Amino acid sequence: MTRQALHITNGDSTAGTLLETPLVERVLPWRDVLHDGPVPAVADDELRRIRATFLAEDASQDATAIERWLEERDKTLTASAAGELVLWFEADLCDQLQLIQVLARLAELRVDPGRITLICIGEHLGIAHFGGLGELDAGQLERVAEAAAAPVSEAALDLARAAWAAFRADQPGGLRTIARSHDPVLRFLGEAFDRLGREYPATRDGLSLTERRVLAAVAEGASEAGTAFVRALARETRPYLGDSTCFHRMDQMAQGSHPLLRLDPPGRPVERTTGVHLTDTGARVLAGQADQIALNGVDRWIGGVHLRGHHVPWRWDDGTESIIKR
Repeated sequence: MTRQALHITNGDSTAGTLLETPLVERVLPWRDVLHDGPVPAVADDELRRIRATFLAEDASQDATAIERWLEERDKTLTASAAGELVLWFEADLCDQLQLIQVLARLAELRVDPGRITLICIGEHLGIAHFGGLGELDAGQLERVAEAAAAPVSEAALDLARAAWAAFRADQPGGLRTIARSHDPVLRFLGEAFDRLGREYPATRDGLSLTERRVLAAVAEGASEAGTAFVRALARETRPYLGDSTCFHRMDQMAQGSHPLLRLDPPGRPVERTTGVHLTDTGARVLAGQADQIALNGVDRWIGGVHLRGHHVPWRWDDGTESIIKR
């Protein structure tokens, strides 16, 4: 691993700290939160347009500026494909999706896997509930690089391509195969795809696991959105969800014909201090006595799958711990 390598990581916080180390001259933050919003199997330019339009909904920049940045990001990766690449990612769902997008692109560019180094961790000594590389200082990142740097194999590139295709497919049938994968390089990928599957509406109540954890936090006494987010996040084995995404979910659960949450004040974007209260319907759904999708319908993308309407054929089944069609 040399200073001339292009280092790619999950976001700006880690990128900034990496530049404080003697290991790095160039860092490319990937940024896109792929577990949220549409990621269909379309051409690269169309995918950038779709992602930019979605990301602009919750950003200070307009879609054109975001699309331009995504294009420059992809051009930077392509232009660096002939050199050495070092990928810094974490074990959580958000990072694993970014990682397979990067690796799938490098596979398409026919990059020799011997020129790709992966640094990917799920824990760090001294941090009880590790939240990511952004928590570490420059010295800690140097030690992580020394201990965790590993070469990427041809098999790992093949698995990444298969996982990226399964994630972007318009049906979720391929997710189970990836969730059951055990690759010594992409050792966190199976776990991440298992967590992805649990974001599908459950057969029990029509809730995703995130929604259920938020409702449970409110039922247990979290009276503000920020508190509910922190408590829901604490239940994650590997935290991956940002507060803005979680607040958007709360806002959605407060809408529809049969709201699950009541907001205080109502009718505004959810913020950390927004009051959140469980409605009677929310209590019934949380208890498994009613189905959220049947009551309120859904309009949500998970990768390339668009869940829409009051009848969603794809459901997460806790009994088989897999997505089933019914």
